[in-house]
Amino acid sequence: MIFPSNRVRILVATKPVDFRKGHDGLSALVQSVLRKDPFTGTVFVFRSRRADRLKLLYFDGTGLVMAYKRLENTTFTWPAVRDGMMSLNHAQFEALFSGLDWRKVKALEARSPAAAE
Repeated sequence: MIFPSNRVRILVATKPVDFRKGHDGLSALVQSVLRKDPFTGTVFVFRSRRADRLKLLYFDGTGLVMAYKRLENTTFTWPAVRDGMMSLNHAQFEALFSGLDWRKVKALEARSPAAAE
């Protein structure tokens, strides 16, 4: 998948959205409901009511990019449905996007090469 670097911020809207919304509808939702600026390069992740689809919205510096994914035989693992949003790190997002349980992804403790000996 074409995706920004792993330094980008990833925010998940925890409440399901109307999946008929396109670029303009989702960016309006980011501004009015999530109170964020959709043009900062942050990746916004939206879920469907059935939890089998997701949409991504982010600004790549030249325009808004929207990606859509539907799982065929399973559903995505989502946080509890409530108003608001939550942040995921890049590894957690990769797991979510792949249909895996992102909650099981833990950051490894960074060690210097000298400590590995």
